[in-house]
Formats: sequence, structure tokens, C-alpha cells
Amino acid sequence: MGPVTAGVLQLLALMGALALAYLPLGTYLARVYSSDRHWRVERWIYRCVGADPDTEMRWPAYLRGVLAFSAAGVLFLYLLQRLQGVLPLSLGFRAIDPDQAFNTAASFVTNTNWQSYYGEQTMGHVVQTAGLAVQNFVSAAVGIAVAVALVRGFARSRTGELGNFWSDLVRGITRVLVPLAVVAAVVLVACGAIQNFSGIHEVGQFTGGSQQWNGGAVASQEAIKELGTNGGGYFNANSAHPFENPTPFTNLFEIFLILLIPVALTRTFGVMVGSVRQGYAILATMATIWLAFTALMMWTEFAHRGAALELAGGATEGKETRFGVAGSSIFAVATTLTSTGAVDSFHSSFTGLGGGITMLGMMLGEIAPGGVGSGLYGMLIMAVIAVFIAGLMVGRTPEYLGKKIGTREIKLAACYILITPTLVLVFTALAMALPTPAGSMTNSGAHGFSEILYAYTSGANNNGSAFAGLNADTQWFNTTIGLAMLLGRFLPMVFVLALAGSLAGQRPVPATAGTLRTEQPLFAGLLVGAILIITGLTYFPALALGPLAEGLAA
Repeated sequence: MGPVTAGVLQLLALMGALALAYLPLGTYLARVYSSDRHWRVERWIYRCVGADPDTEMRWPAYLRGVLAFSAAGVLFLYLLQRLQGVLPLSLGFRAIDPDQAFNTAASFVTNTNWQSYYGEQTMGHVVQTAGLAVQNFVSAAVGIAVAVALVRGFARSRTGELGNFWSDLVRGITRVLVPLAVVAAVVLVACGAIQNFSGIHEVGQFTGGSQQWNGGAVASQEAIKELGTNGGGYFNANSAHPFENPTPFTNLFEIFLILLIPVALTRTFGVMVGSVRQGYAILATMATIWLAFTALMMWTEFAHRGAALELAGGATEGKETRFGVAGSSIFAVATTLTSTGAVDSFHSSFTGLGGGITMLGMMLGEIAPGGVGSGLYGMLIMAVIAVFIAGLMVGRTPEYLGKKIGTREIKLAACYILITPTLVLVFTALAMALPTPAGSMTNSGAHGFSEILYAYTSGANNNGSAFAGLNADTQWFNTTIGLAMLLGRFLPMVFVLALAGSLAGQRPVPATAGTLRTEQPLFAGLLVGAILIITGLTYFPALALGPLAEGLAA
């Protein structure tokens, strides 16, 4: 069997598994966030935090809950890192430097999981499990909560209430993420991922000395890392490390975990708004973009240019031989079209056009299918924009799901889509203009520019994957990427929740013969076109200076 055929079979197996999980998980999620009952453990948590889960919140109160909880998470994780030197199970590692502690705290609280350090040489067991792993759960639950609040905005009318943030947060953890993560961790352990609290071991004798490895609760963190579209590896090699991702099966299983909840949330959306066909339309849009990117990535990486690549069977530099070109390509697209920083290969070693595809996936806003929660609300924002464009073309007031898209709604949607490009392009320009940041580039020219462009694209879009080749562990990059992550996560949430409140307060508009049918393939095609055009107009000049210039020169 050839490598291309094997790649196609992996792709078909992945799609089949997602199709089997789509209906039951999506429907279950809708029941979770629509239920009036609270589990006993959930009531105990509410008493501990002093929250009343039955109190409905308007969007400003919901936003305050999101921001207050996240700010507490940043502070806690920062202090935990700064105190690592006196904590048990620290493996002898010292306290994390202030700039790196800030960057890491911002990274894991924002669901970005960008890492400018070597995990196995920097973080002890307590910081990894009580700090990073906990944030993997709660940051993912925050994203789902905000998405559900926006869905309620479409589903409700003549009320500004969007639910209760604390209830949505806790249910996302106790009823969704923890049960799924336990099952996923058991599968990973059974397939060879490690799960222990051992210290540092000296392994074998090699040329020039021995090699040291430390253990850790890897499988449990790997499960929620992928399931919550978090990313960030226990080890520096991330999901290319055999302790995290031992076999080709676990590689495909981890891709499945990355895509599972974002895909199922489209079903949840359809159920909650009372029209599953609307959910299918959003799913079709996501699937079209994801399949196109995957096919394009596999084509660029399997393309044989020169005798060396032809003998190797494709562009194999930077890719794990256990997974091959196909497995690495599918993983790369899955991780950059979602807000997942996990990588099983090094994107800097991809072909010039292949590296550009990973960047473009993040630049789309990671909405195909996107991160847990953030992918759905990002796609719904783009749907609002597409409906507005359609209304301009036919001279009719735009409507979506029975809600008029007026001046206020379109301004909020426009602000949402402008935030991350502004952060990416401004920080990239500053880094290239100043002498110190440019000194961190391993390469010069178009590839060196791509390293910096990728770093800020990954940070501002809360992806967290690294291009490799850039020394980001400096005060400049730790601080600026940390700021990009915080602003890129929470500023968009302000506009999402404000839009949800505006929609929830409207009266439903009855459908007429002139109403745009947003559950039809025509609208899905319009939505795909709007996404690609908006992204292309925004980022094309930057892409032309980096990956496009490199790819065309090859």
C-alpha cells in the first residue's frame, strides 16, 4: 500500500468515527446546557464559589463572570510557577522566570497553550497537574460556555438573559470534559502513553554521554490537551514524543479527539435553535474548508521536487517516521484549523506552501471546525457577516435565524473579525522593525519572516502551535505574545456576548418568501466564500512576504 493510499484511508476512518459520534454527543451536549437539574457535586462546587446557578445573567454579568474567573486563573497559575522551587515533586526545577511565568499563565488560561520552554526540563509534577492540566479543563469549558450563550441569543427572544456562566462552566467540566477525558486517557495508557509521577531517570549510554528522561501524568494531560483543543506538550517534542503519542493509531485517535467536540457542537447549535438543518449547514461549511485544506496540505507535502524528495516519498524533514507524511499532514491541518497547539511534526520543516497552509488555517479564525466553543461562535459571527453581505446584494434587511441583523449587530460582528488581524499584523510589524526581536530568528529572508508571523498568528488566534526555528523565550516575545493571547481571547468574547444579548432582546421575525434560507447549500457556499475573501484581503500581503514567496521560489 502506497503512502498516499494509506493517507486517504486514515482520512476516511477519521471521518467515519466523527460521523458515528456526531449525533449522540451533539444531542447530549444540548441536553447538558438545557437542563434545569444540578448534580450533587455541582451543587457543592456552587456553594464553594458562592454562586447561584439558577440566576439568569444578562450579557454584562455573564462577561464579568468570564473575566473574573479567567483573571483568577492567570494569577493562580503565575504564582504556582513562581513558587515551584519550594513545591513538592518539583523534580529539582527552580521557579519560573517572571516573563515566562506570565506568558505561560496567559497561554493556558486563554486555551492557547503556547510554550516557550522545554516542558520536561522546566515544569515539575505539581505545576503540570495542578496548574497546566487544570487550566486545560477550565479554559475549554469557558469557550463552550460563551458559545452556548451566543446560541441562546439566537434561540431566545424578548429577553436579555443568556443563562448562568457558573452553571455553564461547571457542567462543561463535570458532565462533558472530565468523563470524555477519563475514557481518552485510558485508551492512551492502553496504547503506550505513560502515566506516573516518577522522577528523572538516566537512560542508556549514548555517544557523548547518557540521556535523561522524567516521567509524568502524561496520558491524562494528553487526553484533555487534545479533547479541549488546548495543545501544549508535557515534553518539548509535543505529540511527536513517543511518551505522548506512541503509535500511528494514537496519532489518529488524538486527531479524532481534537475534532470531536467542535464538530459535535454544530449539532448542539441546531438542536438548541430548533432546526437541526441549521446545524448541518454550519457543519457543511466547516467540513468543506477542512477537507480542502487537508487535501491541499497532503498534495504539497507529497509533491516530489528533486531526487532526494522522490526517494524519501515526500517532504519528510521534521516529520515522525511513525506517522509519515499523511499522518503529519492531517494532524497539522487539524491542529491549525482548531485552537490546538499540539503538533506531531515541525511546521517550519514543511514545504513553503505547506507552512503557509498552517498559517492560513489560523488566520481564518480557526473556525473549521475551530476550538471547543470558539470555533462555533467564530463561525456564527461569520454567518452574520455573510447574511449581511447577502442582504446588501438583494437590497433587503438581513435576517439570520429569525433575528434582524441591524447596525448594532453588524458593528459588533465587524469588531470581532478585526481584533485578531490587528494584533497579528501590528505585533509582527513591531518585531520586524525592532533590532532585538529579529535576532531570535534562526533563518533569514522569507522563512525567517514566516517564523515571526506564525508566532503572533498562533498567539493572537489562541492556537499555541509553534513554527519552530524561532527563539521565543525572550522578554520581548514572552511579553508581547502573552499580551496577544490575552487580548485575542477576551476582546472577541466581549463582542460575542454583546451580540448574544442584542439578539436575545429582539422579537422573532417571521420568515417570508424573501427570507434567505440559511440552511441551504447556497448559503453554505456563500459563507465559505465570505470567509476566504475576508481572510484573503486581510492577510494576503503578509502571506506574500513569507510562505508564498518561499513556496514560489522553491
